[in-house]
Amino acid sequence: MRESLTFELADWIRQVRFSSLPPEVVDLTKVTVLDWLGSAIAGSQTPPSAIVRRFAADQGGIPQATVIGGGQPARVTGKERQRTSALLTTFVNGVSSHIVELDDVHKGAIIHAGTAVIPAAIALAEQVAASGPRLIEAVVAGFEVCIRIGEAVTPSHYRYFHTTGTVGTFGAAAAASKLLDLSVEQTVHALGNAGTQAAGLWEFIEDGAMSKHLHSGKAGMNGLLAACLAKDGFTGASRILEGDRGFLRAMAQEYDAGKIVGGLGMGYKIMENCFKIHSSCRHTHHAVDLVIELVNRNNLVPENIGGIEVNTYQVALDITDNPNPESVYAAKFSLQFCAALAAVKRRASLRDFTEDTLKDSTVRGLLKKVRVAVDPVCQSRYPEKWGARVVIRTRGGAEYTASTEYPKGDFENPVSTEELMNKFRDLVDGCISAEEAERLIGRTMALDRLPDVRALFAE
Repeated sequence: MRESLTFELADWIRQVRFSSLPPEVVDLTKVTVLDWLGSAIAGSQTPPSAIVRRFAADQGGIPQATVIGGGQPARVTGKERQRTSALLTTFVNGVSSHIVELDDVHKGAIIHAGTAVIPAAIALAEQVAASGPRLIEAVVAGFEVCIRIGEAVTPSHYRYFHTTGTVGTFGAAAAASKLLDLSVEQTVHALGNAGTQAAGLWEFIEDGAMSKHLHSGKAGMNGLLAACLAKDGFTGASRILEGDRGFLRAMAQEYDAGKIVGGLGMGYKIMENCFKIHSSCRHTHHAVDLVIELVNRNNLVPENIGGIEVNTYQVALDITDNPNPESVYAAKFSLQFCAALAAVKRRASLRDFTEDTLKDSTVRGLLKKVRVAVDPVCQSRYPEKWGARVVIRTRGGAEYTASTEYPKGDFENPVSTEELMNKFRDLVDGCISAEEAERLIGRTMALDRLPDVRALFAE
């Protein structure tokens, strides 16, 4: 076992300590938790979340952790909030946080790590009455693990597998292993138990199905289950990553195992995390940014736009080339719709993706004028850079061009902490009171001083 790549990763997980984390890592982790919480609260108001909350309530779990939101107003703190087992809470909160398409993302791994890692970490932290610092070190460890494994199998794995569902399972197991204070050997077993449950196929995109949200919920739940079982002696494959029938060989035609442990301990992958400011698939954000920039700079109105051309990398087209989305959710995965929406509304917020907007004649008219194509330069730089070049042509023959390598919210093109706090306020507006929103912001930003994570959701 000690010669195992999986063991080396488990050994690092065991060594992560809050006291050794740089201040900037602690600060970004707190912001990341807040960003996740905003998506979870907003997502809790949607039909898919209502379905899984009812399921959890029907199971009658022991009240170990807090289910985010639900109802009007959403119940997050106070006596009326829903509580159930840590496993079911992780499942529900993981699903809720992956619905409104405003969750974090890591480019190299192509993963929404927060939707799998954070719900598992918070639910278990509530169950074991862990401190805020212990929660922070667990989240950092979880992000490190799933991002590194994601980078190792990207991009070939991503062709069929939704990395959030597959690799996110390892991240949740790592976070849970920290909170359960597992030994290195137990952590190896936790990773082994997690890897054999890793799942999530892209076929959902053909129907706009809800199973995308299931991926994040199950990743967190399965990772937590994996660690809890390992704690009690339930063994897992000791070479789950690099074994002949392990994760790497089974789930990626091409992979680089060296990325899993190369430079391990020399920095923290959570510092490469990116935040979303548009309520759509991240592969559309570069185009949204550029269209907004061009229409604002040149005062363009939809009636005068003759065509929009979006040139980007192939994966963006694989996921978002949809010239005729027939549902609001499908619209979030349509590069053409998002570009048209940005040109008409000059934004692409959660409140801009509605049935009315989907059927809006101006947006639909412009949608027909959007063309998408692969740009060789963007393709050569992906996945390290999620770039695009946009050309807008007017009816009068004028042509305006803009390009970017880093959509707004990338760590190379960051949003400020204040902007992310405002994003949180905007997401939860109408879901919870302004007073509760500020209370949650204050408590989350003070996680490093919180003696008991249960206080996060207390009255």
